[in-house]
Amino acid sequence: MDAEQKNAVCGNCTLKLVTIAYQRAPWFRLMREPLKLGMRLLSRIHHVDTGEYVVRTPACYNCIRFYKISLKEKSVIFRWLNKWINPVFDYIIEKIGTAEELQQARKYAESATKGELKDGEADEWMRGMRTGF
Repeated sequence: MDAEQKNAVCGNCTLKLVTIAYQRAPWFRLMREPLKLGMRLLSRIHHVDTGEYVVRTPACYNCIRFYKISLKEKSVIFRWLNKWINPVFDYIIEKIGTAEELQQARKYAESATKGELKDGEADEWMRGMRTGF
């Protein structure tokens, strides 16, 4: 691998929160999927390689979070769009999820980032969710 390895840092398990939002508010998919498609397009344009990140939890490999982190580094357009869209996205996610679910998503992400998850904990967390980008 030629790219310099970067530590994968995550403050929230977006995948879990999005899964909850899709179940509770089907209209949320109509908002998120075009955003995800735009990230995919920009990721291809900017040759994003999520393999640059050291990921301590195998279930987190290829997570959309790493595309977002990389795009923030590489794309002025993404940074501008993210500045305006991300606060709205976060607000909606926080309204759909409960305080407990948001806290669990933070705790899980912090533990996964540090590589402190117990055996099977990531599998249990990811149960019923599609992983990847």
